[in-house]
Amino acid sequence: MLIGELAAATGMARDTIRFYEKRGLVTGERRANGYRDFPPEAVPWLLYVRTAQTLGFSLAEIARIGAELRDAPDSAERLSALFEEKIRVIDGRMEELARMRRELVARVGDGCPLTVS
Repeated sequence: MLIGELAAATGMARDTIRFYEKRGLVTGERRANGYRDFPPEAVPWLLYVRTAQTLGFSLAEIARIGAELRDAPDSAERLSALFEEKIRVIDGRMEELARMRRELVARVGDGCPLTVS
């Protein structure tokens, strides 16, 4: 399928697909005329990439996860484990942000808020 067809099937811009291709997330064969020819399985994969991004995964993580899932005997189980790992990362970041917020609140009205306390 040509990039325009892939864009229509996924609801993504052609530039987005080209960007993903440059990052190695999707590959298309070059035809003799220079056009990209993407396999049909690129559609669900790109939708997976978009969903993973909305869940907070970086493109580097998605590339790594994709490789891991292709090699995992039970990808649903491995995906659940990856989600649990991501939840731990998010929880740690939330704790860090809460600590920073408490520190900022404590410094409000303290004269120079950037002095060491």
